[in-house]
Amino acid sequence: MTTADACTIDEIMCVCIARQVRDGEIVAQGLATPIVAAGYLLAWHTHAPNLYFASAIGQTLCREGAPLGLTTIESLWLDRAMNSFGFVQAAADLLPRVRPKEFFRPGQVDANGNFNNVAIGKDYHRPRLRLPGVGGIPDVTVVLGDIYLYVPRHSRVTFVRHLDYLSGLGHHPDRRWGRGPRYLVSDLGQFDYEGGRMRLTHLHPGVSVDRVRAKTGFEIGVASDLKQTRPPTKRELRLLREAIDPLGIRKLEFMSGSARRAALRQIVARESARSG
Repeated sequence: MTTADACTIDEIMCVCIARQVRDGEIVAQGLATPIVAAGYLLAWHTHAPNLYFASAIGQTLCREGAPLGLTTIESLWLDRAMNSFGFVQAAADLLPRVRPKEFFRPGQVDANGNFNNVAIGKDYHRPRLRLPGVGGIPDVTVVLGDIYLYVPRHSRVTFVRHLDYLSGLGHHPDRRWGRGPRYLVSDLGQFDYEGGRMRLTHLHPGVSVDRVRAKTGFEIGVASDLKQTRPPTKRELRLLREAIDPLGIRKLEFMSGSARRAALRQIVARESARSG
């Protein structure tokens, strides 16, 4: 087992995601979710060799994983596709029928797991921040039972008492409307939804309960058997760093502004040099 200071938070989150995956499942991922992709691939390389990958990149279904890339990302999935679907067909027909496991990254999320990927700010036409959009989220969160969430930067900006807009359905008193998320992982810890409300179950190494509460915009429950997140093993770290994401694309989800732009330029240059 590695020590906590031998790994980074992106690696801890990837490992947490991988450990939620069971062999033989269909796992779905969005367009710009490298932490999720790396977590799925880590599961595939370790304990879940029989996964099916449903990717929003080309709306493909694959059995074989590929290392993460930027300029080559379409070919990584399209070249391995068993089948390809149109976006509307995938979101409205395929995903509700096969009901895959999927991790979503919310722009805002409340205590019951309802989430917002539309915009932040009450004026829709002039919001403070325009988010990526809903995609097929409203279609699938009313029917999926395996909804999982991840938040790379845990703060009161994301964890809010009231959403500005609702795009993903959480736990609802009327059980006909979806089942809500089962699990959330952030850069501070892991959470479940016991009784339909977010509850802290694991703290990442070096994080306190007080810090989680200070960074969360609503009252949060704490499991009576609160545990510490088990850090990555040496094998898991080697796979992430050498086989799955040697370019460090997963780290982009923790960056913004000039740091992200600089990292993007470096990754593209390294990727171009590797492809020759």
